[in-house]
Amino acid sequence: MGLGDKISNAAEDAKGKAKEGFGDATDNERMEAEGRAEQAEAEAKKAGENVKDAFKDATGN
Repeated sequence: MGLGDKISNAAEDAKGKAKEGFGDATDNERMEAEGRAEQAEAEAKKAGENVKDAFKDATGN
């Protein structure tokens, strides 16, 4: 996983957490759900990158 990808995923995760927290504080269920969805998307991207990294390590490429 490249550094740019890691930074992008971390930023997306942080944005999702902030959005979820703001939605919780303001009783905005839609915003909370959007925040959770953004966090899930960031986690999925991280998992995909980890699989690619593991494959590269295993094959020596």
